[in-house]
Amino acid sequence: MSTPEYLFPDNFWWGSATSATQCEGASREGGRGPNVWDFWYEKEPEKFHNQVGPCEASTFYKNYKNDIALMKELGHNSFRTSISWSRLIPAGTGEVNQEAVAFYNDMIDELIKNGIEPVINLFHFDLPFPLVEKGGWESRETVEAFAEYAEKCFELFGHKVNYWFTQNEPIVPVEAGYLNVYHWPCVVDFKRAAQVAYHSILANACAIERYRKADLGGKIGIILNLSPTYARSDSPEDQKAAHMADLFCTRAFLDPVTKGTYPRELVELLKEHDQLPEYDKADLEIIAANTIDVLGFNYYQPRRVKAKEVAPAADAPFVPENFYDFYEMPGRKMNEHRGWEIYEKGIYDTLLDLRDNYDNIEVYISENGMGVEGEKQFEVKGQIQDDYRIDFISDHLKWIHKASQEGSKVRGYHLWTFIDCWSWLNAYKNRYGFVSLDLETQERTIKKSGLWFRDAARQNGF
Repeated sequence: MSTPEYLFPDNFWWGSATSATQCEGASREGGRGPNVWDFWYEKEPEKFHNQVGPCEASTFYKNYKNDIALMKELGHNSFRTSISWSRLIPAGTGEVNQEAVAFYNDMIDELIKNGIEPVINLFHFDLPFPLVEKGGWESRETVEAFAEYAEKCFELFGHKVNYWFTQNEPIVPVEAGYLNVYHWPCVVDFKRAAQVAYHSILANACAIERYRKADLGGKIGIILNLSPTYARSDSPEDQKAAHMADLFCTRAFLDPVTKGTYPRELVELLKEHDQLPEYDKADLEIIAANTIDVLGFNYYQPRRVKAKEVAPAADAPFVPENFYDFYEMPGRKMNEHRGWEIYEKGIYDTLLDLRDNYDNIEVYISENGMGVEGEKQFEVKGQIQDDYRIDFISDHLKWIHKASQEGSKVRGYHLWTFIDCWSWLNAYKNRYGFVSLDLETQERTIKKSGLWFRDAARQNGF
């Protein structure tokens, strides 16, 4: 076998990512309590694509042994999933569900037995419903509940899990739930959004503090969706717009978890507009003292902005878009199924930003992927011929390779996702997996991209 043109560092992670709610199914089995998605689906099933809810998802809870064997077949040396808080601690606080302990122990053991590093995330948008009723992430109680839940996970599984992540994309519940009405509670209220964002960052620090006290010898971090921000032009107005978008959407989360402090400019701006969350001075010391060891970096698309065309009305609600407009670059490459721009160099630009401005923190690509609707149209002799996904992955990996060659501490790549999974309001509208899922039979079939990835993983390059 010839040496790959793009050869990656030794011990590079090749794998995929998912989350408990999106893959496990069995949402009313095994002692699991309801989470916010179960509640919302029961309340408004029509909001979900084809009225498909999280009840069954991709049946990983029942099929994990076969699925993990399939991961091994596809060259995985690592796999990221999350623990379902409402499966482990159904009320959100208090009693631990022993059926869940047995499941997660078995699942982690099965990964290790197959030579696959378990990469475990604690929270992926799936707040236990009893905590939702108490105010969700707006409530300070949820911060303490999360720290206790994290400590319980470390106690139960920390002796065999070396890589932990506290949360996936904390900006999403903030933006989608409190600014854009895509997640529950579907409101537009920046001050409440700021409180949720602040409590998420504080909860991350509290969990890290408990992990370090446990002295388990592994690494802990957080997963952020980092879209690089590009201005329409070099004009001062467009550059200022890009700076503001970056401040709200990236640095508001990246700075406190890596540097232990919020950007001063952001704090002053929120103070000026009376949008600061309630906080305690002692909290800021916890955030400062408990920064991450490793960063998960989810990348799907760039953020392109320009100066505001029209100033917001005097009585308009305070939102980040008061400071910039989004910009659609002419001639951009698109994933038309998802409505997202494909810009592979964005992953490189962000890795270099982390290298140069964030102490070259250890980072891995924790999600990158291409959702396609109606993939059945690309089936030939029973296999999805997803050459478009192979191109997408390889084009991103080339830029990751370049960043690695230029000194970025990028240690791996996880595709979203392993098997076509349930995706919040979109349900199964867009398919992302290496493995195709038949919803009727739950039959799994490897796509062409899965075989390509297997070969790349085995050669540590392509």
